[in-house]
Amino acid sequence: VAGLGNYGLRGTRHSVGMEVLDQLARQLAVAEGWRVDKRCCADVALATAHGLELLLLKPRRFMNLNGLSVASAAEIYSLGPGDIYLVHDDMDKALGKVAIKLGGSARGHNGVQSCISALQSNEMTRLRIGIGRP
Repeated sequence: VAGLGNYGLRGTRHSVGMEVLDQLARQLAVAEGWRVDKRCCADVALATAHGLELLLLKPRRFMNLNGLSVASAAEIYSLGPGDIYLVHDDMDKALGKVAIKLGGSARGHNGVQSCISALQSNEMTRLRIGIGRP
């Protein structure tokens, strides 16, 4: 599960994917387990939910390069595009509205496009978090 955003700009609407992962880590009692994985330039935490092993990932790159971290982690942890969930902001959705998108285009989102390009696939499931338009 990759939370897309701008690592150095925490707390902004554009980095809501990372905020969601922080909350998920708290709910799964692994918030203290974040560690830097220099191999993929990301913060990672391992968790278990409903019998599934999860790798939580927050890229340490800017949004337009998040895909490099996601693709590196996929290779390191032997994950295919269909195993990956991207959590990201969506300006076309009202603030707080949530939707799931199963593969397809990036719909103009640079972080998602970076992931599609780096993984050479658009099969990743996306959790789109509405941030509305400023």
